[in-house]
Amino acid sequence: MNVISNIWNHPKTSAAGLLIAVVAIAGVLSQQGISLGRAGTGTVVSLVAAIATALLGLLARDPAATASEQASGSVSQQTKLGAVMLIALLLSSSLTGCSAASVAQDIVNWTPSLESAVATVDSTAALLAPADAPIFTTATAGFDATANLLEAQAKAYLANPSASVLAQLQTQVVTFQQQVNSSLLAAVKIVDSASQKHALQAIEAVSTIVNAMLALVESVSSKAAVAQMARAAQIKIAAVEPLIDRNASAALVAAHYGEPLAAARIHVANAELAERRTGF
Repeated sequence: MNVISNIWNHPKTSAAGLLIAVVAIAGVLSQQGISLGRAGTGTVVSLVAAIATALLGLLARDPAATASEQASGSVSQQTKLGAVMLIALLLSSSLTGCSAASVAQDIVNWTPSLESAVATVDSTAALLAPADAPIFTTATAGFDATANLLEAQAKAYLANPSASVLAQLQTQVVTFQQQVNSSLLAAVKIVDSASQKHALQAIEAVSTIVNAMLALVESVSSKAAVAQMARAAQIKIAAVEPLIDRNASAALVAAHYGEPLAAARIHVANAELAERRTGF
């Protein structure tokens, strides 16, 4: 009990305790897919966690404070505590700044990656065995049109984040997600192992992005709307789960958000879990 009390009462260890709390909160936010906007090449949550971790390192390297320093408080300790409060302020202000507009912008930010992934799908048929190409082409035939509609709806929502536009975006993202799930199941019918691998890899990239956009749309949708979206999803995540390469998905998410691969893996896993819970 005395040790716990000392952690929060000692000037130095109380700072460490608060920093640890900040790092923990940032970790939870990252796991829930909350980025709180961009900060340079990374996210605000990543920035907060990095600063807090760095300050913990500084505290760990400091020599023990003398009795007089503990009584009066050293300048360096005050500086560090001030930095801790800055982190808390940054985290707080970022939370209040998270809005439907920022979510809409994130959805739009995914569209170049979506266009690239769909372009890869279009070129993949040429890599497949002649007998397998028609299966793949038929399964992915609507990707271009659906991706264009989804991109248009995302940009429309960014320009006008209204309930009516959101309803259209909800319908469009679920339609594409179901189309992708269907194509994954169709790709399993490809007999040639090399062809099947090419086909699944191409479709998985589209699947990762569409599911990321689905999660973003869900985050600004009411519970009733999410339930309605889930009812429209006939092919559930469980049906295509064995076909998903989570490492590839995490790599794509990590590159998009500028976060470590380990964090992206948690990001992807939690997004999938959240979607399962809502009925997808």
